[in-house]
Amino acid sequence: MSSDEGVSIVRGSRFTVRLWPTVFALAGIVALGSLGTWQVRRGLEKQAQFRAFARGDAPAVPYGSAQGQARYAHVRLEGRYDPEHQLLLDNMTHDGRVGYRVLTPLRTTLGTLLVDRGWIPAPPRRDQWPQISVTDDVRTVAGRLDELPRAGIALAESDGSGWPRRLSYPDLATVRRVYGQHVDPQILLLDGNAPDGYIRDWRPGGLPPERHFGYAVQWYGLAFALFVIYLVVNTRRTEKHP
Repeated sequence: MSSDEGVSIVRGSRFTVRLWPTVFALAGIVALGSLGTWQVRRGLEKQAQFRAFARGDAPAVPYGSAQGQARYAHVRLEGRYDPEHQLLLDNMTHDGRVGYRVLTPLRTTLGTLLVDRGWIPAPPRRDQWPQISVTDDVRTVAGRLDELPRAGIALAESDGSGWPRRLSYPDLATVRRVYGQHVDPQILLLDGNAPDGYIRDWRPGGLPPERHFGYAVQWYGLAFALFVIYLVVNTRRTEKHP
């Protein structure tokens, strides 16, 4: 069939297949459909993540039996905080306010685990530090296992200097380099009712699954609209002859 050959799809109309409009339309439909499929996939992943977070409400299990297990597992362990070597995760917001998330090393017989003690507002001046002191007595700590928070766009990160150390979205390699020793790849989100913590409004990060599914419907809708436009633009009414 030549590029300008047409077929009648409705009485009194003629659909013409043109090469480049067809190529562009197909490319657009495939691209929009792929975006919709990606959003569906992300929504399913978030559903699984939210279910895992809900399972974290179960009673805490010993940390030794949960090392390397699923994210958000609820664990407990015994150790001592290291108040002299704390990390302040910079550029963290809560209810529109800027502050820090406080990560404190917990020294245990199984190694070192960073405990996220929650969010604290930043002082008015950059050269001021928030009050994050904590004792180093032996204690039992409970919380959910999680990953280090990650930025939407990866930026070069300095190791900083001094203590407490201010870092912005450090990765595991940076954390281990800062401490000069092995640190567990997971962190512990301190339970909301535990002492020595700050604001702990823990929830899975990112968009909820419903939002992803909503975006998927929009992308699929745009793909369908493009298909309809393609049909309309390439369909012409035929002239009636007596």
